[in-house]
Amino acid sequence: MEEPSSRSNGIVTVMAVAGIVASLTQTLVVPLIGELPKLLGTSASNASWVITATLLAGAVTTPVMGRLGDLYGKRRMMLICSIPLIAGCVICALAGSLTPMLIGRGLQGMGMGMIPLGISALRDVLPPHRLGPSIALMSSSMGIGGALGLPIAAAVAEYASWRVLFWATAALSLGVAALIWLLVPVTPAAAKGRIDLLGALGLGAGLVCLLLGVSKGADWGWGSGITLGLLAAAVVLLLVWGWWELRVRDPLVDLRVTARPQVLLTNLASIVVGFSMYAQSLIVMQILQLPTATGYGLGQSMLAAGLWMAPAGLMMMIVSPIGARLSAARGPKVTLIVGSLVMAFGYGSSMLLLGSACGLLIVTCVCSIGVGFAYGAMPALIMGAVPRSETGAANSFNTLMRSIGTTVSAAVVGLVLSQLTIDFGGHPVPSEGGFRTGMLIGCGAALVAAAITLTLPGHRREARHAATHAEPAQPAAKL
Repeated sequence: MEEPSSRSNGIVTVMAVAGIVASLTQTLVVPLIGELPKLLGTSASNASWVITATLLAGAVTTPVMGRLGDLYGKRRMMLICSIPLIAGCVICALAGSLTPMLIGRGLQGMGMGMIPLGISALRDVLPPHRLGPSIALMSSSMGIGGALGLPIAAAVAEYASWRVLFWATAALSLGVAALIWLLVPVTPAAAKGRIDLLGALGLGAGLVCLLLGVSKGADWGWGSGITLGLLAAAVVLLLVWGWWELRVRDPLVDLRVTARPQVLLTNLASIVVGFSMYAQSLIVMQILQLPTATGYGLGQSMLAAGLWMAPAGLMMMIVSPIGARLSAARGPKVTLIVGSLVMAFGYGSSMLLLGSACGLLIVTCVCSIGVGFAYGAMPALIMGAVPRSETGAANSFNTLMRSIGTTVSAAVVGLVLSQLTIDFGGHPVPSEGGFRTGMLIGCGAALVAAAITLTLPGHRREARHAATHAEPAQPAAKL
């Protein structure tokens, strides 16, 4: 029996708000980065861990939360995810030194598992005809929260105490948890078995080594022993983890399912889309804030720069239902290709539009339209190719792939900008050529994502069926 329309609307709204609040924590501290060393009594290098801690915690715990959602119910695990999210906000609000701030930021990262859990839960609680648009909206909430976080955080940090940021996010997270409890129906366990603790530890260790090496390589030196050691350890640990997952009875991630062409290629495209999406946000914010005396900087304050970028997040929300209709008509494969090509066009247009704030507004909005299409199509492709008992784990793994893409993007773009510099007032700043090179790299990544998506199997009818009905696929055989 179908849910009444008003009930379905309430569920979708709650899920989308939950995703926005969870992703908001990722950019919450960006306006504070320059002030954190003074606020926490530490060095600039140590303060950068405030962002890294959230990234690592989210990457490690998201796949685990997805599997637990399949085993014990996705609504239950969303509520559990809200606990560290709220606790982390409170700890950060009270922090006066680096250690409690890192603990709080790590707890906030654990709350990121709420987004893939919410996407997967939609398959269980919504009628088929509501599924496509709702998945697209929930998926795009990752970008919406990130884009809106910058101007909101900048405004609060400029006109009030920075602690207000965390108290407000704690209140929002508490409200989201209450709404999930009241409005989202119970989702039954879709899988049987037990959690693969050894697999969770192995994946976590491998991801920590990989993401730590990539994200801190520029600070430590790409040829340093610690960076190379971490990357080598990541390769070994992840290979051993894969060997273990293929042999354990109840794997954390069923690699046979993820090896299916549609799932594998979608995950590969997700890495590249995540890379492309993040490149412009790193570059545009810097161009907006650099002094006009450089000849290409636009001299905007942090608050003004955040406001110039805020419409891009709203564009993702606006285009998500359009992407869902395209997926229903042509299949999510076409939507992902269109999204990737729109992103490439946005990056390409930057070659003509870097000289003004209005031009950069157009670039970010066009890129975000592409991201909205792409992010909405990915879960539909994944859920159309995995059994219902694997949706939580599969969507969480896909979210992890996007996170890996953004991490690699930060490292690559950061390396480019650090190498192509000019001297300004005795300090090196990224050159205009460096910014243009970074944007061209983002354009190339979007084109690679489109090329990968072209190789996805399936006919239009099958893809359309996956986007609109998302019926469970047959489970893969396990050893």
